[in-house]
Amino acid sequence: MATTIRIADIANYVGQEVTLKGWVYAKTGKGRLHFVRVRDGSGQVQCVAFKKEIDPEYFEIVKGLTQESSVIITGEVRADERAKGFPAGYEIGLKTVEVVQEAVDYPITPKEHGTEFLMDRRHLWLRSNQQWAILRIRATIIKALRDFLDNDGFLLVDTPIITPAAGEETTTLFSIDYFGDEAYLAQTGQLYNEANMMAHGKVYCFGPTFRAEKSKTRRHLIEFWMLEPEIAYCSLEELMDVEEQMVAYVVQQVLEKNRPELEAIGRDISKLEVLTAPFARISYDDAVEKLQAAYEKEKDPEQKELLKIEWGEDFGSPQETALAEMFDKPVFVYHYPSAVKAFYMQPVDGRPEVCRSVDLLAPEGYGEIIGGSERIYDADLLIQKIDEHGFDRANYEWYIELRQYGTVPHAGFGLGIERTVAWICGLAHIRETIPYARLLNRKYP
Repeated sequence: MATTIRIADIANYVGQEVTLKGWVYAKTGKGRLHFVRVRDGSGQVQCVAFKKEIDPEYFEIVKGLTQESSVIITGEVRADERAKGFPAGYEIGLKTVEVVQEAVDYPITPKEHGTEFLMDRRHLWLRSNQQWAILRIRATIIKALRDFLDNDGFLLVDTPIITPAAGEETTTLFSIDYFGDEAYLAQTGQLYNEANMMAHGKVYCFGPTFRAEKSKTRRHLIEFWMLEPEIAYCSLEELMDVEEQMVAYVVQQVLEKNRPELEAIGRDISKLEVLTAPFARISYDDAVEKLQAAYEKEKDPEQKELLKIEWGEDFGSPQETALAEMFDKPVFVYHYPSAVKAFYMQPVDGRPEVCRSVDLLAPEGYGEIIGGSERIYDADLLIQKIDEHGFDRANYEWYIELRQYGTVPHAGFGLGIERTVAWICGLAHIRETIPYARLLNRKYP
């Protein structure tokens, strides 16, 4: 009796008869020989139907198979280095085929389709090789991030999605009616994570966050996932150590576990193989000087205008790209102006106009993937900042109390999962990094 297996495990069954339960990805052939590419979610394998090796009734079924029909097949596993698949190097000589459901006129065919057409059919597009590979890499990235933190003594503590106040800017809040009171979808779990940190020392939260930002850039989503560690008794420099070790670990895990998927999506793997710690660290002051020097040298008027920046301004995408291009690895930029960062960031001693903040910029034009800082730990200074930003102090009483009962210097950061996936996969747009993207003009499917 044939053993039912996953395609991912096919290497263990060479010479044996097996059963697969999956779907027809593609079919080619004519006359006496037909090739059926079958996927089962774990991988993909070529199945061969040779007329003289299979019963006539099953050969006729094979000839009539359509794209994305669900099937149960049996056959003998053969090693063949020419065979493509996930994993490569194996094929199945078909013996029997059962059609569970025949798919008729599957809308996503091998021909070219526009992006909007594919996004409208995202629920089906996920089955294609590239999208399948991207989401498997995403899963490895998430697991690697959590493994790194779990193995370093961090505790996962969940934070709420519904909150009474802003965690970042009030202009990007999603307001909801909370039984007659106004509440918001969380922009970040960080404020609650600071409370968790005071209980457990080293914590992280991981979940969806929401920004009502009317942006259509290739880097922005309305709903995205954030990994947010928080560490007691931690300086900005120590925080950067954690970040670079974590990012280097994640990249190495993807290279180790998802090389076939990286190759399937056409990623230049050499760009990832150099990504070992340490990463360069430059101050915001130095970064502005570098950009101003690049502005002076730029001959193209359009590009020159994109590089233009004055001290005190935040970096836009063109400036982040230009900075990152000066390095072959991610680069830290630290000590940003306080005016362009969140209210809770600790000022630099002697320079209150600058805060103890840091962004990690990915190479190849992918920009900021991590933002972090030391947090204000003095209650009076925090109250001052809350008032300066015009926030209702009553909504932050619990947050202020953290500074009144055992306050300590502490720091943390947020890593955007989708931006990290886009960078590691080398994708042109962030919409392919998440199963169902929520964009300014898209909430379907």
